[in-house]
Amino acid sequence: MVPAVIYGAKQPATLIALEPKLVIKELQRGGWRSRMYEIDVDGTPSRALIREVQFHPVSDKPIHVDFQRLAPGQKIRVAVAVHFINEAVSPGIKKGGVLNTVLPTVTVLADPESVPEMVTADLGNADINATIRWSDLIGTENVAPVLPNATAQRDFVIATIAPPTKGIEVAAADAPAGGTKAPAKGGKAPAKPAAKK
Repeated sequence: MVPAVIYGAKQPATLIALEPKLVIKELQRGGWRSRMYEIDVDGTPSRALIREVQFHPVSDKPIHVDFQRLAPGQKIRVAVAVHFINEAVSPGIKKGGVLNTVLPTVTVLADPESVPEMVTADLGNADINATIRWSDLIGTENVAPVLPNATAQRDFVIATIAPPTKGIEVAAADAPAGGTKAPAKGGKAPAKPAAKK
């Protein structure tokens, strides 16, 4: 079993144990940081979010889970994954542009009932040098953004479409003239044919 703790909502911490297969299944689903769980402890249900998972350094299996208990009416701060769609039809990416993800997750403030598992960025019309901002995201109707840093604008950047990088071609002038191979380092130059008498 995987040991876990439920804390918060001005209640004593509760120690529980979880079935390892269930923990691994939830972690593999993705979006587990913003998914609400209802945990039954001795007949008393508790709504909670997973706040942290500790993994074994060698096997990488979960060895401990921290849950934060949610109190009714209490807004919570939670990280939500940004999911990008329509990359294949993006004009900028079709031209060779590169998606530069600035924020793979956004932190939001929300009621426990309104936490989205993810928010979506549609790249369908994004051309080269396009900027995807908070206001462009889909699924943010019931949440408020938490600024990623002290200098961030209210409508902060999520991603950009960077111009393609041009490869530098090696100049043909670097090759020896006349098609003759240059001698190997430390070797002798090829012998010239003897003149006919």
